[in-house]
Amino acid sequence: MRIVFFGPPGVGKGTQAHLLAQRLNVPLIATGDVLREAIASGSTLGLKAAEYVSKGELVPDDVMIALVKDLIERRAHDFVLDGFPRTVKQAEALKRALGEKGIDAVIGLCAPLDLLIERLSQRRVCPRCKRNYHLTLNPPKRTGRCDSCGSPLVQREDDRESVIKRRIEVYTKESQPLVEWYRGKGLLREVDGTGAVSQVFARVCGAVEIAQPRTPNRQSP
Repeated sequence: MRIVFFGPPGVGKGTQAHLLAQRLNVPLIATGDVLREAIASGSTLGLKAAEYVSKGELVPDDVMIALVKDLIERRAHDFVLDGFPRTVKQAEALKRALGEKGIDAVIGLCAPLDLLIERLSQRRVCPRCKRNYHLTLNPPKRTGRCDSCGSPLVQREDDRESVIKRRIEVYTKESQPLVEWYRGKGLLREVDGTGAVSQVFARVCGAVEIAQPRTPNRQSP
């Protein structure tokens, strides 16, 4: 199967995309991984992407499209896509790249604004080993300290409430045309992203009409 995931920051799409890729036994293609692999390879496309990433800028559509298309052509006949496409232009390019088979379904995860803010504002990260925590759902054993290396945990700047609200506003504004585009194609499956990981995953599996295995009964990060 070929599945696309999208949803606002904090909705848990990374977790659900990972679980579904495992369940289907297909590659998970995440935008961040695509960029990191391309940059590390030193390819022409990777060098182009690095120019923007090093400045903290968004990688242009044409470069991102070329990177994803190249990866799919080389390694994946079936896949779960997380973080791509983000625009109608990218979706149209993906459609052309995939040809007749195209996409099987698009999972749009959603959750109330207050829940998204709560999830993101309580995230903490270890600056040394990059391990992630959540103060409520996945707290460290020692308050404020990483379980792995003992370093003090920090809150990322983009996990502060004022920044979170802005990120979600931007996402909502930019994603709406893409939502309507996929809805018009009959591919969109809107899924409630609230509740435990296992509950959300059951809804995701139902949306793509597959049986789900047992998963941990914890909240989505």
